[in-house]
Amino acid sequence: MSETWSWHTEETLPSETNAGKRFLDEVLAQLEVHEYTPKDIFSVHMAVEEALVNAIKHGNGLDAHKRVRVACHLSKVRLRIEIEDEGSGFDPNQVPDPTDPGNIELPCGRGLMLMRSFMDNVEYNKAGNRVVMEKHRTAG
Repeated sequence: MSETWSWHTEETLPSETNAGKRFLDEVLAQLEVHEYTPKDIFSVHMAVEEALVNAIKHGNGLDAHKRVRVACHLSKVRLRIEIEDEGSGFDPNQVPDPTDPGNIELPCGRGLMLMRSFMDNVEYNKAGNRVVMEKHRTAG
């Protein structure tokens, strides 16, 4: 049985943090309209904000000529969001675990850990420049 998406958007954003914030605000507003719990909204906010910042700053290097493609599908029970940058990508398995005592001082890895802890599913394409995240609605 296929899922019915009640809201969907696709956009191509410039590599500017303000553009990412506008998109995130739109997604969060739709979660409220669809009566997702405050906890779910907070989780999505944290994870999507981190993914957008990663794409804009790390993936595209704040290059004004590069774009970030975003797509969001929302149903009564699930959010699916895709974020793809034009960077060369990375291997998420090679990012140091920020909870390891030897890595506490390193500035990398915390965002990926947040995304994985706040979302139900986080997957990257082989190139490492596209992330797909899902959040299943919890009972409120």
